[in-house]
Amino acid sequence: MFEESIGELAEGNAMALAYLDLDRFKLINDLFGHVAGDEVLKQVCDRIRGMLTEGQSIGRVGGDEFVIVLKGTPIQSAAWICRGIVDRMEPPYLIGERAFQVKGSIGLVEIDKSMRVKDAISVADRACREAKNGNHGNPVVYDRHSPVFREREEELHLIERFGTNAAPEGLFQVMQPIMSLRAPYDSLNFEVLLRMREADGSITPAWKIISAAESNGRIAVIDKWVLINTLEWVSTHYEHLKNTRFVCLNLSGGSLNDEKFIKDAFSILAQYGRTVERLCIEITESVALHDLDNTRRFIDGVRSYGAKIALDDFGAGYTSFSYLKELPADALKIDGEFVRGVNAHPANLAIVEAIVELARNLGMKSIAEWAEDCATIESLARIGVDYVQGFAIATPQEPGKMLLAESSASFIEDAGVATFVRNTLAQGRVKDLLDQPGDITRINLH
Repeated sequence: MFEESIGELAEGNAMALAYLDLDRFKLINDLFGHVAGDEVLKQVCDRIRGMLTEGQSIGRVGGDEFVIVLKGTPIQSAAWICRGIVDRMEPPYLIGERAFQVKGSIGLVEIDKSMRVKDAISVADRACREAKNGNHGNPVVYDRHSPVFREREEELHLIERFGTNAAPEGLFQVMQPIMSLRAPYDSLNFEVLLRMREADGSITPAWKIISAAESNGRIAVIDKWVLINTLEWVSTHYEHLKNTRFVCLNLSGGSLNDEKFIKDAFSILAQYGRTVERLCIEITESVALHDLDNTRRFIDGVRSYGAKIALDDFGAGYTSFSYLKELPADALKIDGEFVRGVNAHPANLAIVEAIVELARNLGMKSIAEWAEDCATIESLARIGVDYVQGFAIATPQEPGKMLLAESSASFIEDAGVATFVRNTLAQGRVKDLLDQPGDITRINLH
């Protein structure tokens, strides 16, 4: 039916597609069983059908996910209907003597006649996730002129370049310095970041490459390319990188759950001997928690070759930190959202300090990402962060520039940051900051 509906657009008929995801519905199944859950779903559908007219229909596409097809409905009217659906879902659902509260998030897209069904559903799902992640119950609406459709086309073009098991042409790497707050002039550490140069000279960022690779099941190809090229570059310039203690690189969750990739990765590490000792593989916290046994096995294997492990985006997940005792990581990379607001929000400062203390007690180093200004670096130094990474230190650099630097601090261009590093950090005077009066960001928390 949906295929036929898109075809009708050629005759000038308007159409919209809504993607509905019930919020926290899984709790009903978990706490009260699937019989109660199924009855709630039935009542949800009855309420929604009561708002739909001829040519409009709802279909279930997942456990608690639905697609609503709105034929002959302009986008403005469709948005009004979706807001009404959200309101209609608000009253409790009565099952026997129990009353359940179920809300929903809706993503709505205007259908263009050239659009494929799976692309329409994919974009509507994306809009739904945006609504779920912070739109306060309001539907997220993409009309046919929304930039998201152009981004989807760009992603499809990228996917076409992942048609084989070889990495696409144009991939290259840049490197962003990571500076020690205890000895800023003594080491040259950095993270390797992925980029792609297009035929017109423009640069495609890493997140677009990774998204396309994951969509096409080719992320392991990209991660393998990154791993080999990083090790090869460090091996080639090993003697020039005498001050380099660690080189970070990211591996995706898809690759870490791919047995063939893990086997290939261990084989690659085995070929590079002492070079591997400078490698620090980053695993995002959410990926690490997906399968603790598998993550532990991978970490143990990587460390057996001499490489280090960092847990990336630490603090972003909604989970207990107790799992850390199961994962022998060498460093915690603090989620940048906390770091960026460390001076604006006292709670962020308290969270970052707690993570730093946790890392120290577990024998791990702490690395703060997204350090964008001198005030942030001062606060991070005050609470004992070990390393910082961000534009206040340096933007991502061409690899050749790393070979000309003595330390990560060599890249600092901001005069205020340079002065603070030279006169305070390098002189070991961080403790003096604790005695300075001032606003809430200068409070001595120890």
